[in-house]
Amino acid sequence: MNWPAPTVHIGREQYHLAWDRAIEPISTVPSGTVVEFEMLDASCGQITPESTADDLRGLDFGRVNSAHGPVAVEGAKPGDSLEIELLEFQPAGWGWTASIPGFGLLADDFPDPALRITQLGDGSAEFLPGIRVPLAPFCGELGVAPAAAGPHSTIPPAEFGGNMDTRHLTAGATLYLPVFVPGARFSMGDGHAAQGDGEVCGTAIETPMRAAVRLSVRKDLHVTAPEFITPGLRSVAGAAASHATDGVGPDLMGATRDAVRRMIDYLGRDHGLSPIDAYLLCSVAVDLRISEVVDAPNWIVTAYCPLSIFG
Repeated sequence: MNWPAPTVHIGREQYHLAWDRAIEPISTVPSGTVVEFEMLDASCGQITPESTADDLRGLDFGRVNSAHGPVAVEGAKPGDSLEIELLEFQPAGWGWTASIPGFGLLADDFPDPALRITQLGDGSAEFLPGIRVPLAPFCGELGVAPAAAGPHSTIPPAEFGGNMDTRHLTAGATLYLPVFVPGARFSMGDGHAAQGDGEVCGTAIETPMRAAVRLSVRKDLHVTAPEFITPGLRSVAGAAASHATDGVGPDLMGATRDAVRRMIDYLGRDHGLSPIDAYLLCSVAVDLRISEVVDAPNWIVTAYCPLSIFG
């Protein structure tokens, strides 16, 4: 560890369930302070290692995606930017991935609940028999107090950050968020042990998480929505070979769904996975890319599955 020890600790019980500028900060820290967060999983503790798919039917969405904090930073004023250096992420020893009825990219294709509990190893996890997914922990939920008054759901992202589910915001990355209220009031949550670009079923490998971040005020930088610096933009399995499937059509969301459906077909055809197992795997290990948006009237979205995950 080459940064100062955290001087402020935010605990598992210190969270909120909406983004709201009226929420008072738990702590106020000087610019440049390292803050440690100990966070519940995305279900806010509703799902445990003993849970089954039946438990998803009673999931309280009002408690989903808790954000831990907020922490105010001295000197932060509207018009400034908050710099969040992501120093360390430590997932728990287990995680869960679910297809929740009515939620996810292919919700109409998969109306029944499905849940997979995964034990997390050192650097990777056996997501399915013979299929190991490399771990790259991060938090899906990072944000500051919004400009508009009143509560805002923690499910969709916005210009203040929120549920961005951007898997490249791992340790070593630096995130910049616009400041809308004095102190900025930063919170984070929704720990992910691994996720593909797109998080297509609506969940990653969700896990309780400990994280350390450094919060600094930037008066020389004026962002209007999230921006970040990443130490390297790579696929789930680095530079390994991938099998890719294209979705082609005049609508990007339609093309995205088609790319994922074709990937599910491939995983069944070549690797013997059931459709629901393939769908869950796509959410944690398959990357989506926009390949082409200039040759009207059709666009291409591509899904990439790293072949290295197969034993």
